[in-house]
Amino acid sequence: MNDLVNRQCHNDPKLAPKLDSRKCADLISAIDGEWNLDLPAATLSRRFEFKNYYQTIAFANSVAWIAHRQDHHPDMEISYKSCNVSYTTHSVDGLSINDFICAARIDALI
Repeated sequence: MNDLVNRQCHNDPKLAPKLDSRKCADLISAIDGEWNLDLPAATLSRRFEFKNYYQTIAFANSVAWIAHRQDHHPDMEISYKSCNVSYTTHSVDGLSINDFICAARIDALI
């Protein structure tokens, strides 16, 4: 995971191309096992549970900061005690290394 945490996302599809299923399988093993890889939907997602709304919002704001710094933005669904985070790379119509970099950075928050 340290390798992914220390990497930067790239907006150029040539530097962050669409990954094949084999590469996705390799990368999923480098992040927390709670992440769900859905190859047909081309998403990497995870549900995070918290004790209260304050912790949920603090987490969501931290994810937003990572997204801003990496210029790679997830879909987030926030409720009182949970936050669902889902990544895909729209510019390649699939998953890229950017999705796994951001997932690893979120794992480092927990």
